[in-house]
Amino acid sequence: MNIEGHVDGDVVHVGHDARQRFHDSRGYGYPLDGNDVALAPVEAAHLLARDDLAAVDGMDFRAFLRASDDPTLPVRYLVYADLRERGFYCAPSHPDWTAFARTDGTADDAGSRGGDDLVVYPRGSGPGDGELAYRVRVTGERTAVPASALGDCVLAVVDEESEITYLDTTRPDVTGDVRPDLPERVDADLLADRVTVWGDAADALYERGFYGTPLSGRDTGRDAVVLSLVEGAFLAAEGALALDPAEAVARGRSVEGERFDRRLATYRDLRASGVAPKTGFKFGADFRTYADFQSPDDVGHSERLVRVLPSEHAFAPRDLALDVRLANGVKKTMTYAIVDADGDGSPPGDAATVDWLAIQRLTP
Repeated sequence: MNIEGHVDGDVVHVGHDARQRFHDSRGYGYPLDGNDVALAPVEAAHLLARDDLAAVDGMDFRAFLRASDDPTLPVRYLVYADLRERGFYCAPSHPDWTAFARTDGTADDAGSRGGDDLVVYPRGSGPGDGELAYRVRVTGERTAVPASALGDCVLAVVDEESEITYLDTTRPDVTGDVRPDLPERVDADLLADRVTVWGDAADALYERGFYGTPLSGRDTGRDAVVLSLVEGAFLAAEGALALDPAEAVARGRSVEGERFDRRLATYRDLRASGVAPKTGFKFGADFRTYADFQSPDDVGHSERLVRVLPSEHAFAPRDLALDVRLANGVKKTMTYAIVDADGDGSPPGDAATVDWLAIQRLTP
């Protein structure tokens, strides 16, 4: 039987035996009265492309796409079709659809969050089984994505040749075991854009906490460690250096502007979590991190590359792809520190909050 549908508001209404044929057996749409179903436009487009649906108001697949006033439908269709071809049942992230992802017929708030485009069920499972494999947000390569929209979802990026890159975005718990005891008021000098620490305690900072870089390895014959401004400002605030913390911060701001405050807030958060940050300059990042530092002779492999960003940042998908590819190439996880300024609008300081976002390639 050639089944046709018709547009009814923002859904496509299909009658006859559509419930058994489309919803019950293959997870399309949500049931209406009798055997009718309501299809989302992306579902209707997929059924039209497969010739499972003869027409929608006389329109075939090509005409249906052309008639849509939703500019995101083409990219969402490409992702939806790809996931279906991979053997997944998926549905729009909408309360009417995700209500049927639970056996009791009630809506699952976690499955219908604002901003998600699709919910994907595990292979072998369907809308009635109550499980979700992925929440998917779809974008084209030229559309910026707010940092606040990511985390606990999969970002599907459709490039200009209609190929799809899946990026798994999570909110990781960034913790480690690096918690050295700090000395008190070690002699230090603020020199240009770095801090030099002198004396026996300087070596201890490096040996036990992985702070700075020793001068002793540069044929100087002196016990001294050179710190970055971020390290110096942090240690000064902790009372480990005989250095005015405000002076160190002021020097950092004069060198980097407000970016220094975000990096300092991130550094502080990492150290408080037992993670040793070191510069990520060679990788184009702010930091690389060590969660289990034992000694300079047993450093091990850094786990993360960290880039520090303001809370209002929006990612260009191309930059995300570059970051993730680089991190994967050096066997690290690309991680972003999303720093929110103080509540009074001043630059980030002690009251700044840091949210963590990790992104990796995914093959569904």
